[in-house]
Amino acid sequence: MKLKTLQLENYRNYEQISLDCHPEVNILIGENAQGKTNLLESIYTLALAKSHRTTNDRELIRFNAEYAKIEGELNFRHGTMPLTMFITKKGKKVKVNHLEQSRLTQYIGHLNVVLFAPEDLSIVKGAPQVRRRFIDMELGQISRLYLNDLSQYQRILKQRNHYLKQLQLKKTQDTTMLEVLNHQFVEYAVKVTQRRQQFIKELELLAAPIHSGITNERETLTLQYLPSIKIEDVSQSEDVLIQQVLEDVQHHMEREIERGVSLYGPHRDDLAFQVNGMDAQTYGSQGQQRTTALSIKLAEIELMNQEVGEYPILLLDDVLSELDDAR
Repeated sequence: MKLKTLQLENYRNYEQISLDCHPEVNILIGENAQGKTNLLESIYTLALAKSHRTTNDRELIRFNAEYAKIEGELNFRHGTMPLTMFITKKGKKVKVNHLEQSRLTQYIGHLNVVLFAPEDLSIVKGAPQVRRRFIDMELGQISRLYLNDLSQYQRILKQRNHYLKQLQLKKTQDTTMLEVLNHQFVEYAVKVTQRRQQFIKELELLAAPIHSGITNERETLTLQYLPSIKIEDVSQSEDVLIQQVLEDVQHHMEREIERGVSLYGPHRDDLAFQVNGMDAQTYGSQGQQRTTALSIKLAEIELMNQEVGEYPILLLDDVLSELDDAR
């Protein structure tokens, strides 16, 4: 998978720019604040329909402009494909082959990218939501089914939290709707959790030897997925797992009503990294944390190739400055 051309219009500091990309390696050179990171961000945004630097799409629109536009033409094994993202202050639209996509889950996955940037250190040392977002972004590129399941889970989670809040405030005492939502909630919670666990296992198999190579075999890396719902044996059938988790959720429902929010589920999961058996977030040096993040990103490249049959585009933002000479 290669990016053949890239056009930006009113994106960040770019009023207009058109690039013909080299099929192998492209190096961006320039002074600080010239827009090198913005250019990489635009490719990431074109791939995932969201920036890795902000959750507010309006920030992507050039100052005093009404819209921003990103266009790219891809070369991949089946031919070429244009992608377009149009951003206004009211929302965004995405197109594949000039056809507008009604859902982002239909769009994401056409252009696969792996980004390594200085802020990726937060994957190791940041809050759990950073690691959950990392899993969702990377897994979502290779599995549209996962994206759909995650979207359904988030929709039901929002509804469930609404009813829990109503019960907490005693605006209703009828738990019938909550019990209906519980089954739907658990069904998608199990699907999301199972796929995340599988993804982390596959990622670890690739990341561990990469990490060992970067550190001249001085360090070992292990990954541990930490789900908030208990799945004792993932080899059991989905129906059995759903029933087990449903019983656990119902057992904790009174506490959730007291708090007015869902306390268990994939939205509370975490991911732990150990270097030489020690928690990298707590005990790792910045160099070890940086190497861990880089190993994970490089492993993603191989995993995406295994899953979709093509290598993704690798975006490196000043990565070498973050590592010591040996690494």
